[in-house]
Amino acid sequence: MNLIQSINPFTDQLLKEFVPLNLKEAKKQVTQAQNAFEAWKETPLAQRAALMKKAGEQLRNQKQHYARLISLEMGKVIKESLAEIEKCAWVCDYYADHAESFLQDEPISLPDDKKAKVIYQPLGVILAVMPWNFPFWQVFRFAAPTLMAGNAGLLKHASNVPQCALAIQEVFDKAGFPEGLFQSLLINSQVTLSLIQEPQIRAVSLTGSEGAGRAIAAAAGKGLKKTLLELGGSDPFVVFADADIDQAVETAVKARMINFGQSCIAAKRFLIEKPAYKQFVDRFQERLSQLKEGDPLDENSDFACMARPDLAKELFDQVKKTRLLGGKIPFGGEKPEQGSPFFKPTIITDIPKNSPAFQEEMFGPVASFFSFQSEEEAAQIANATDFGLGSSVWTKDSDRAERMSRSIESGAVFINSMVASHPWLPFGGIKNSGYGRELSRQGILEFVNTKTVYLG
Repeated sequence: MNLIQSINPFTDQLLKEFVPLNLKEAKKQVTQAQNAFEAWKETPLAQRAALMKKAGEQLRNQKQHYARLISLEMGKVIKESLAEIEKCAWVCDYYADHAESFLQDEPISLPDDKKAKVIYQPLGVILAVMPWNFPFWQVFRFAAPTLMAGNAGLLKHASNVPQCALAIQEVFDKAGFPEGLFQSLLINSQVTLSLIQEPQIRAVSLTGSEGAGRAIAAAAGKGLKKTLLELGGSDPFVVFADADIDQAVETAVKARMINFGQSCIAAKRFLIEKPAYKQFVDRFQERLSQLKEGDPLDENSDFACMARPDLAKELFDQVKKTRLLGGKIPFGGEKPEQGSPFFKPTIITDIPKNSPAFQEEMFGPVASFFSFQSEEEAAQIANATDFGLGSSVWTKDSDRAERMSRSIESGAVFINSMVASHPWLPFGGIKNSGYGRELSRQGILEFVNTKTVYLG
């Protein structure tokens, strides 16, 4: 039997090992979740909200503990881990405060003076398959609306963050949620695919890679289960020459380096109008070189390492292939040591269309630069990808910003700002970045039955 291991990527220390559940054991957990759901769906929203508020309090009260777990298991610097926990508490409060209004019955007046209404009812047990890069946030942005809508939640987390997975269940248990309503299942991928076929699983939410999304969607489709997929991104960061270049550079470095570049909505492709191109790249490189590498538990560290050695190797292979096809690397680009998660931040320019840096998601601290000469060319380059998650446009011309926001193919466009997920804003992508929306009112309505009631 393959054990699930918690390994500190920065030190390569084995922290803990866990025996995964087999399919029979996992099915028992599904039944327990279904039993909890039967009572929870009748629980008044005010009572649900009070418990969700307590979950936020538990996160804040144990912020240092939970943040340290994140940093130990996947290498995120501690200041970012602390911010992640705060954000989770924020989304708990948001849905505690707004779920009741989001789920109110909606009356409809018909032309023949008849009446109807739309009501929103929970679906049942929802399975979440979640990634390691934001091990708390990705889960809480699913769990808060899902539980507030009256559903039960099961979590299959990434195998390299098992302690985070168990800690998340602990948050809900200590907040006083009914036993079994939210459970973290330490299971492998094969058990996950089999579990999706269980009749009591009513829908699946996945955040992860394109490959994982296809596998989960296929398994769910076989059982006619609804899915929500938030997959990869290759977000464009478009800068026109009239923009505030200093602010744009500072934001660009943060947007590329947050979570050491291991973020679906990190800015990955920097499109700079030709008159500002050299100035922008030079300043970006200068600012990038000032960031401090160090231990993830050191509050002064700006970055540490990638979450696993294989991820560093995969990223370097993409850089190497791009270079061999003609790409230029003015900064970084060094090969990681064998079996090491450490990676030097890298800049790539003169990128060929047939290269990984042009066609693929670069999931790590690699910034790809392109120049353009017109709005049309900027939009063309921005859209020359199979992904469509987020995008950022920098200009002082509000009309241009409006035009670009409509021409870029993505789930979100942020004007003169960094792309970020926010409880109040719908979050999700198009094309190979997935479908469905999390957060905001749209997020809580993803896993409910939108029922029409005709009043004859």
